[in-house]
Amino acid sequence: MSIDVRPIAQADLDALVAIENAAFSGDRLSRRSLQRLIRSVAAIACVAEENGKILGYALALTRRTSGIARLYSIAVTPGETGKGVAGLLMCRIEEAVRERGLRAMRLEVRADNQAAIRLYEKTGYRRFAQYENYYHDGMRALRYQKALCALNTENGRR
Repeated sequence: MSIDVRPIAQADLDALVAIENAAFSGDRLSRRSLQRLIRSVAAIACVAEENGKILGYALALTRRTSGIARLYSIAVTPGETGKGVAGLLMCRIEEAVRERGLRAMRLEVRADNQAAIRLYEKTGYRRFAQYENYYHDGMRALRYQKALCALNTENGRR
């Protein structure tokens, strides 16, 4: 079995909603928000799929006026953790951000989400700040950033 990572398609919406509801206890993206984000030109989104089953997704947002993307959400179906799905999604979303010519990516993570923090730090993200009372339950968010080498879209070189 192999896990494929591909761009999100509109047909993935039901699976994304199910993953969102299973992976997060609060601050979930609604079906409407997910649908809007999938269609947005400012969004970069991908899914990890194995044998036709969506295992997880990653979503980054961009702004025309900034060279920094924001990892808006990443989620893996709880029963599929430990397979390296999140790492594959991070790798692909970073590649897509570089392909758009952006130079860095930022993210926020719950201060108590040790698994995510380990993943981010292992993949080169460095903590630079925090937000107090960021999440629905008052938990603070740690802010991370990683510099990315932008690809030259004309010739595919860094």
